[in-house]
Amino acid sequence: MEIYGLKTCDTCRKAIKALPDAQFVDVRADGVPADVMDAALATFGDALVNTRSTTWRGLSEEERKGAPKDLLAAHPTLMKRPLIAANGSLHLGWTKDVQAALGVA
Repeated sequence: MEIYGLKTCDTCRKAIKALPDAQFVDVRADGVPADVMDAALATFGDALVNTRSTTWRGLSEEERKGAPKDLLAAHPTLMKRPLIAANGSLHLGWTKDVQAALGVA
């Protein structure tokens, strides 16, 4: 199981604490592998881009019109977090539904 997120993200820290056996990948330092990013975009589409983030607010209108894959490649912190790859499926965020799907009480 891999958790893609940021070390400084409180929600990612909660997921890491609840899933101690998962491998954490810092998207700012290491990025997201292309195959995982493609699968995440296919699964979540535009929802993968966090349009409420500080990074998003700092983008120009022209930059915001870019393709999600290009935006996330240029600005990895734009990704909604955490992105969790487990048992061949992807989960986005740390909601009750995601926790239940991963068997976290």
